[in-house]
Amino acid sequence: MTEQAQPSGWFVYIIEADNGNLYTGITTDLNRRFAQHQNQSGGARFFHTSPARKLVYQETHPDRSSASKREAAIKKLSRQAKLALIRNH
Repeated sequence: MTEQAQPSGWFVYIIEADNGNLYTGITTDLNRRFAQHQNQSGGARFFHTSPARKLVYQETHPDRSSASKREAAIKKLSRQAKLALIRNH
């Protein structure tokens, strides 16, 4: 399945779970993807143990490639660095 980018492009996002853990992903539709994570309908298994609470960070990218590279870079950050990114956004 390939996702087609909407005119607004691709989003890199971070969602905070009820237990405080942070999840990073990419999508072309933030509202749809957040709803999927909340309802566990097509959402990540990450949220099966603790539901998605809120979207805490987002940034826009022009294409899937740049969004994927940024997602990978964010995932390599420490928790403290991710929290700083969120705070400074």
